[in-house]
Amino acid sequence: MWLFFLYQFYMEEFDSLFFTVFQYYKEKYKSKANDLALLYILILQASVLLLLGAFFMLFFREMHVDVLSVSKAWVLYVIIIIALIFRNWIYYTGKKRKILNTKQKKSNTSKSTNIFVLWLIPIACLVLSYFLMQRF
Repeated sequence: MWLFFLYQFYMEEFDSLFFTVFQYYKEKYKSKANDLALLYILILQASVLLLLGAFFMLFFREMHVDVLSVSKAWVLYVIIIIALIFRNWIYYTGKKRKILNTKQKKSNTSKSTNIFVLWLIPIACLVLSYFLMQRF
């Protein structure tokens, strides 16, 4: 039950970040705003997934638990990224995006996040992942 609520919170945060990036790039690049927002969300999700994977690999290695080999972990990571590409493409295009955009506009509390800070989040996750992977 708590996993469902965690998933809902996770997806609502990604939805709000998607529309923040979408609104920022909509002013500058009207036709490419959706593609840029999709790219941002994919990079963010991939970097968070890599960070979690690196953390758990290091944790299980320190606990002397052999769960997954490194090559199998990379294959699993690529499969999940391909699934994320298709999921985001379906979720953030078409009618679903319009419905989410309407909900986002209704619940907009006039919070503006700097686009530079938003792009620093995946970079920070990648840097942390790199440092964790150095411990393998």
